[in-house]
Amino acid sequence: MTRYAMVTGASSGIGLAMAEALARRGRNLILVARHREMLESIAIEFTQRFGVEVLFRACDLGEPLRLSGFLLELEEGSRSIDLLVNCAGIGNSGPFLAQEWAQEQDLLDLNVLALTRLCHTVGNLMAVQGGGQILNVASVMGFQPGPWMSTYAASKAYVLHFSEGLREELHKTGVKISVLCPGPTRTAFFRTAQLDAGKFTHDNHMTAEEVALYTVRALDKNRAVIIPGWRNRLLTRVPRFAGRWITRKLWGSILKSRTSV
Repeated sequence: MTRYAMVTGASSGIGLAMAEALARRGRNLILVARHREMLESIAIEFTQRFGVEVLFRACDLGEPLRLSGFLLELEEGSRSIDLLVNCAGIGNSGPFLAQEWAQEQDLLDLNVLALTRLCHTVGNLMAVQGGGQILNVASVMGFQPGPWMSTYAASKAYVLHFSEGLREELHKTGVKISVLCPGPTRTAFFRTAQLDAGKFTHDNHMTAEEVALYTVRALDKNRAVIIPGWRNRLLTRVPRFAGRWITRKLWGSILKSRTSV
């Protein structure tokens, strides 16, 4: 039976880089994102360059009804998914009380609810077929509070802890769970989250392609928590040594100075 790696958020950033890294390894792909035209172009390119089968599905996973329809397709379909990369996510920045609630809900629907439902549906399918691997994408911000990005940081803390808990739960089912916690990466995330990209990303920060290459190698080793880059690993240790109140003040100062709203 043909097996597929399914990547959400596959049209740009780390999701696209992960899809390419997997295609280079000869993995057949199912790409999921909102923009059909972009997915179709990527599918054609990867098929020609790497000789793999690339399917795609345009779906806004943050829309509950569309997500439900997509999950039903997966349950009733015949394709075997042995790797799920949950990369779809959005961010925002600025004072929480000044945000439109609809934007906050969109973030939670995609970053938390959609990811959790995908893990539930695909995890069950994997357990029935005897195993598989799920990679959830969190962030180094999941290790500490993020004033002026409070909802985003909290959503990534959820992904981090949910993934680690699920790893223990599914240990005996053959379903392996890992969580990726990248730091600042040179992608369009900062523009869409209304952050000053020039103050966040520097030449010494990793590209999406570097993050993806590190990650696929870590998946081979079944790493639980994947943190690319020594600077990012250092950032995750700040709360342990500095104390939580200092961490709150430090990150509040950093993020407030970098918001562009």
